[in-house]
Amino acid sequence: MSTCVNLQKSISWCQGTPELPGIKRRIYYIAKSQIVKWPTLPKDELGRATSAVYTGSFVLAADATWKHIDVLPDKCQVTSEAQGEVPSQTQLNKLTAVHPAVGEEATAAAAYINNTDNVFLVEDMKGKYRVIGSDMWNTKATVAQDLGQGATGTTSTTINAEATDVVPAPFYEGEIVTDEGTINEAEA
Repeated sequence: MSTCVNLQKSISWCQGTPELPGIKRRIYYIAKSQIVKWPTLPKDELGRATSAVYTGSFVLAADATWKHIDVLPDKCQVTSEAQGEVPSQTQLNKLTAVHPAVGEEATAAAAYINNTDNVFLVEDMKGKYRVIGSDMWNTKATVAQDLGQGATGTTSTTINAEATDVVPAPFYEGEIVTDEGTINEAEA
C-alpha cells in the first residue's frame, strides 16, 4: 500500500531579481516520428511529477536532427494553463511563433508542420530550453501566412502549437542535435 506524500515545496523570489519575459530568436522542431526515445520527467511511486526538468536527452532516429526556425521574439509567446478536472488536470502549453518570411522555405515548412505531430524547443531569455510537446499526447499545430497589405504591411508565417502535458512547458537540459551541431553537448 502506497503512502500519499505531500510534494508541496516553498518557492522563493529575491526582490529585485529580474524575470525577463519572452523567448530568444531561434526555436527548434522535430516530428515525433523521428524521436526514438524521450527524456523522462521524474515521478514518484504514485505517478506524480516531482520535477519540471526532463532527465536525459532526446534520442533521435539515424540522421535525424532538430530543424530551426528563426522568429521575431517580440511577436512570440509561450503560455500554459490548467485544463480538465481534478484529479485528472493537465496543462495546455501553447506556443505562438512568428517567422518574418513567406517564401518557398517558410511555405514548405508550414505545410509540413500543419500535418505532422511535432515537438518544439523554445529558449527563454535566461537560456533555458522549454518543451512544447509530449510523448503522451499529440501536438496540434496550425500555421498561417500573411503576405502583407500595401506598401507598409509586413509579411509573416505564424505557427500556433498546443500540447497537453503534465507540467507547464517542462525544462530540457539535454542535447539538441541540429544541422549546425549539438547544443548542450554532454561532456565526455
